[in-house]
Amino acid sequence: MTIPEIIISITVIIAGLFSLGTALALWRAPDPLTRANLVGPTVGVVIPLLIMCLMLREWTTTGFDLNNFIRGCLAITGVWVVASVGSFYLGRAIYGVTVVDNRNRETNIG
Repeated sequence: MTIPEIIISITVIIAGLFSLGTALALWRAPDPLTRANLVGPTVGVVIPLLIMCLMLREWTTTGFDLNNFIRGCLAITGVWVVASVGSFYLGRAIYGVTVVDNRNRETNIG
């Protein structure tokens, strides 16, 4: 194995361990809001790491390709944008369901 292949392998293993840690944390999370918040770091870190490993592997075998570099950068940016917006809306939806407003409950009872 060459040095870039070793670096790629270690990075993929780290990404896998990070995903496993997130899965265990999701399993132990007490409520849906915590679970929704735990998914964000995995999507924001693991998927870009795997995309970068794919680009590095491609560069070591076939050489640098500007088209693939731009596509990889766009993919990472897209993942970050979609994950942040999706996480925000998912968190707001869960928070809106789980929060109890005592003022409205008192006025609706009487």
